[in-house]
Amino acid sequence: MSDEQTPEAIGEIVAACASKAKLAAPDLAGASDEAVDAAIGEMAARLHSSRAKILAANAEDVAAAEAAGMSGGLLDRLRITEQRLEEMAEQLRLLASVPHPPAQTPVRDLDGGLRLVELRKPVGVIGANYEARPNVTVDVASQLVKSRNAGVLRTGSAALKSATALVDQVIAPSLSDAGIDPDVIQLVPTPDRAAAGALVELPDLIPLVIVRGSGQTTRDLDRRAAKHGVRTLAHADGGGVLYYDAKADPARAEDLITRSLDRLGVCNRLNLLLVHRDIYDAALPGIQEALAKAGVTPSLPPHEHPLGYEWALDGDHEATVTIAPVDGLDQAVRIANQDTSGLAAAIVTEDKTAANRFITTYTGTGVFWNAPTRLLDGFKLRGVPETGINLDRVPGPRGPVTFTDLSLRQYAVLPA
Repeated sequence: MSDEQTPEAIGEIVAACASKAKLAAPDLAGASDEAVDAAIGEMAARLHSSRAKILAANAEDVAAAEAAGMSGGLLDRLRITEQRLEEMAEQLRLLASVPHPPAQTPVRDLDGGLRLVELRKPVGVIGANYEARPNVTVDVASQLVKSRNAGVLRTGSAALKSATALVDQVIAPSLSDAGIDPDVIQLVPTPDRAAAGALVELPDLIPLVIVRGSGQTTRDLDRRAAKHGVRTLAHADGGGVLYYDAKADPARAEDLITRSLDRLGVCNRLNLLLVHRDIYDAALPGIQEALAKAGVTPSLPPHEHPLGYEWALDGDHEATVTIAPVDGLDQAVRIANQDTSGLAAAIVTEDKTAANRFITTYTGTGVFWNAPTRLLDGFKLRGVPETGINLDRVPGPRGPVTFTDLSLRQYAVLPA
């Protein structure tokens, strides 16, 4: 490792990015709604006008990842196509059109001719760590701008060329055109993994970090941040659950299975299929046919892995779904609550009473009736891009986190 690549040097690089973002943050905090929305709208336009450079940079990332043996699911996350570029632009256009929440909300009148109001204030600088998902660069940056927070973005080597093109060709010039200091969005220029650790160790500069990804690395960053007094919105594990009830319509169930597996490298895909024991044998052929349509292999009992094992993280076996019989709804919910990440679970049934009980007793982030867990996505659910999905089981932003969640509450007592 060269002197320039020591952990200390990398920490200085991240701190320098954070300092630049913090200095620029007041400019964004004071920007008008019109300027903020103009910047986001211009990002959408520049995704079109700069698409050749963006696609070329992404092609370099994809080629390098293929040469390194990256799995198909991760390559799918990494790749930007013309269609995905258009989807990114459409999300930005919609975000620009979403009304801004009021900066001040009346709460109540107080004695002595006073009144209490609740103010929304930006956090200041928010960090974001993500790996081979270049679209997240635009998703997070636009959410930060809409919420008037500066940001420090860090991605790994697989997506760094794509992310750099998006920042240089789309995000920074769009902010400048709207009269906002482009330094409010910083991209850490080194792919070294030490930069991720440095990002969660700067509480005075970056008090909140969005940690996206799956697996042990994300969990380790979450714990590391806690030791340094940095709050995180972390998403380490995923995997959707589907309970196939005894009173399910088989055609509907098989359709849901297929639609839940349109992409295999994402967290909200079908991962675990629980089938009522009374119909297990009869339903299995249809289930296997639905899986075959999606190019997926079932993992059938007896299992040599935990029921909640997340196949999206397994590059060699990501095209797999675990199937298990259960005695009924209560056992299905217990497994979903205790043996999986708690990201999302669905029930397919024509029995309204069973569906309501499933909805009432499942404690995870998203619950679905006759709908695929793939819908657990900020844009699909709430009409705006997300910064990530927060799985916390304590009060705070939970589920898809969008710009409305990225603010601080402040109470102000004013003359009536």
